Amino acid sequence: MSATDILTTEAEQLVRSRLEELLATFDPKSISAVEFAGARFDAGLAWVWFPDGLGGLGVSPDLQGIVESRLRKVGAPNEVERNVIGYGMAAPTILTHGTDEQCHRLLRPLFTCEEIWCQLFSEPGAGSDVAGLATRAVRDGDEWVVNGQKVWTTLAHTAKWGLLLARTDPDVEKHRGMTYFVVDMQAPGVEVRPLRQMTGEAEFNEVFFTDVRIPDSARLDAVGAGWRVAMTTLMNERVAIGGGVSARNSGPIHDALHIWRQRGGGTAAERDRLLRLWVDADVSRLTNMRARELRRVGTPGPEGSVAKLIGAELNKDIYDLCVDLLGMTGTLYPTHYEMRSPDRAGNAGDVRHSFLRSRANSIEGGTSEIMRNILGERVLGLPGEPRTDKGIPWSEVPHS
Repeated sequence: MSATDILTTEAEQLVRSRLEELLATFDPKSISAVEFAGARFDAGLAWVWFPDGLGGLGVSPDLQGIVESRLRKVGAPNEVERNVIGYGMAAPTILTHGTDEQCHRLLRPLFTCEEIWCQLFSEPGAGSDVAGLATRAVRDGDEWVVNGQKVWTTLAHTAKWGLLLARTDPDVEKHRGMTYFVVDMQAPGVEVRPLRQMTGEAEFNEVFFTDVRIPDSARLDAVGAGWRVAMTTLMNERVAIGGGVSARNSGPIHDALHIWRQRGGGTAAERDRLLRLWVDADVSRLTNMRARELRRVGTPGPEGSVAKLIGAELNKDIYDLCVDLLGMTGTLYPTHYEMRSPDRAGNAGDVRHSFLRSRANSIEGGTSEIMRNILGERVLGLPGEPRTDKGIPWSEVPHS
């Protein structure tokens, strides 16, 4: 047995022993979800590849599957959907760019969902071009004063903290003049307004900042390093949205198969569509599995964009089929589009809701067009799109 095999075996034994100790001490069915999540974090079983003391054990991320499988079997609570931005984007960004103090303060309540997170990047005049944002942060002693507007902010209405990208130097090129902050969403001057979607829900919001004061201690990484930090967030976001590895025949394709069986089949053309989508869904699942095996600690690479692009387009195609299979029933929306603000993103439960909600998949986390640009330039080596603002200070570029 090689030294690598010995280390792998020892790490797996460590994970399994911690799991059994956790379950022997804390019964997930008799304590609150928050208490169990806190115990899990303290045992190093939140994200096993994170450092010891920060929710991990410093072992391979491949071993996280052992944790999830065991806890799923015993019916342990899983609150990830309540804090999708926190789990998928904030946690890896804080770990990569935060100070020791920030990591110790923020990661545990993030994992227990005592503190929900949101992401404040997009603006009315800077959607796909994140680097063109105009929200300003001006230094005032040990604080920064922020003014501006963000839009399409998922779960801002429930969030305690926000990942804020703001312009701190307008007199340099746009990618170099931004700084990254953690902002208290309950701070004076922060206003959250719901954006009603065609599902009737308002999981997205617009956020206004009026003279909001952020302490410099809430800055992630150096002044002017905002783009670098944002790339960590965005690449993890794409993996979080499209790169999950689920069981075969689960997720959207499960909904299509269920409707097919419930209706006792369909036409030959519908059967052909279903089979093609099943193959695509399994190819996507296997691709995500391979990407997960290739990815280790650190910022994901272009595979996150592959997963995000494929997942977004596949979800739309599958739910198109689901609605077609339902016939006239597919035109009847069960909740009558009543306005409500859910406490989690993409809160589905009905395929007609999922059909409408899936339209957002090709926009959120980077549009499908942007994903194709990334893959064309960084994977295929194609020429980049022309940039007329290259080398020009942001303040001299025309803005909408």
